[in-house]
Amino acid sequence: MKPLRYGIGLALAASGLAGGVAAEPSPRVDPDTGLASWTLRSGAISIELIQRLPDQTRAFFQGRGFPADSADEFARACVFQAIVWNVAAGAPGPAVAIDLRRWRIEAGQGAAPLPVEAVWQPIWESAGLSQAARIAFRWALFPTEQTFMPGDHGWGMIPFGPAPDARFDLSVVWSEGGAERSARLPGIHCTPDRSIHPTETTP
Repeated sequence: MKPLRYGIGLALAASGLAGGVAAEPSPRVDPDTGLASWTLRSGAISIELIQRLPDQTRAFFQGRGFPADSADEFARACVFQAIVWNVAAGAPGPAVAIDLRRWRIEAGQGAAPLPVEAVWQPIWESAGLSQAARIAFRWALFPTEQTFMPGDHGWGMIPFGPAPDARFDLSVVWSEGGAERSARLPGIHCTPDRSIHPTETTP
């Protein structure tokens, strides 16, 4: 069965320097889990954002030494799995660089920065989390800054901050071959705080 497409008329407004980019995201829903994903493809960059259930994130970090309350605090911060590719076809294709500190969300209260890894580490330290747990957290998150050469890709969790089931618009900024590019993805949906039960099957 092919993934379903949202019927919410999402359009991507993208702008940059002269010859700016424009693309259309492709929101999809997994028919088995009901989880949605959004994909931006423009020039040399491909960004896929995949919903994570809070339960998934709680279990992941509890398994890495987080106490239940700290795992819950992070899990409720609208965490997505992100996959970024530089899809340029080899040299001399452009390098793609991102800095999550420059991304912004708009959830009805003005533009706000993402709660990147450096925001969380003092919280975990004051909560008494072990060094091993804090290192595991760093490696699980998408790097705050990263440069991708043609063919490179990476993945990790990105917390956006709003509460479960909230919606927000996302402004993305990146550099492609030294030229700044930006894009706005409206209507990103934080996963509701729910559980997925295995589909019952009959013999």
